Amino acid sequence: MMKEIEYSKWKDDHKSILESLNDKKILFGFSGGRDSSLALDFIQRAKKDFGFDFETHAGAFPIHRYPETEKERIGTYWSARDVDIIWHDFIETDDMIRNTDNPCHACQMIRRKLLKNFVMQEIDNVENLVLIVNYTLWDIVGYSLEHILSNIFSHLDKNRNIGNSKRYRETAQRFYPLLKMKEGYTIFRPIVKFNGCDILYTIEKIGIPIISIQCDFKEYRPKRILERYYEKMGLRFEYNNVFEFAKKALELPDISEYLSIDKEKYLKEVF
Repeated sequence: MMKEIEYSKWKDDHKSILESLNDKKILFGFSGGRDSSLALDFIQRAKKDFGFDFETHAGAFPIHRYPETEKERIGTYWSARDVDIIWHDFIETDDMIRNTDNPCHACQMIRRKLLKNFVMQEIDNVENLVLIVNYTLWDIVGYSLEHILSNIFSHLDKNRNIGNSKRYRETAQRFYPLLKMKEGYTIFRPIVKFNGCDILYTIEKIGIPIISIQCDFKEYRPKRILERYYEKMGLRFEYNNVFEFAKKALELPDISEYLSIDKEKYLKEVF
């Protein structure tokens, strides 16, 4: 059975983080989808409760998902709630990624490049910067299963370090709700402990509109394929159980391994 995610409980669980945001430059990454919509709802409510401010940035890529009608529909709702979405357009086209081996990976690289360039060019004081990103519990379960299938079951070398996959080291850092990097900036993942089904149930109950156009390339994302299985089988997960399993069985890298990564490398290769 799906359950509503309560803002009051989330606020209490994240109180220490939210109280620290008053003097920060906060950039919220928005996609218009299920996950970022719930996170934006919570962060906007927390803004009023804790007195901080933030900017909402949305990368409108791949382009077929973000026609002007969709951006206007989503933007109108959030504008009425005192949230102004800054839509970033791209010079790249969908055709540029359509014929690649993995369009999703190519898309991710394009969006990551936009973020890196924006931070490097527009943010003067990164010590004051907080980046809010919206990975979920279903995401990290999917990354774990992807790692098991692609990097463990498909390799026969028993002496191989199972935690040393480049892809896994990239996705594993998303297990951590908060990263305070050595150069002073912070990565905050406010909904990483929630199941996707509960997120969808909650935004539907609140009445938040989300992007209605499906991505042409979604079948290239293992986690999206796995999500359909979770939905069909009625599966729900507990964050602490998943985290402990990843530590013991998948050699989840310690948080310290990420905190020391240089800003440019982190934003370009890991984030």
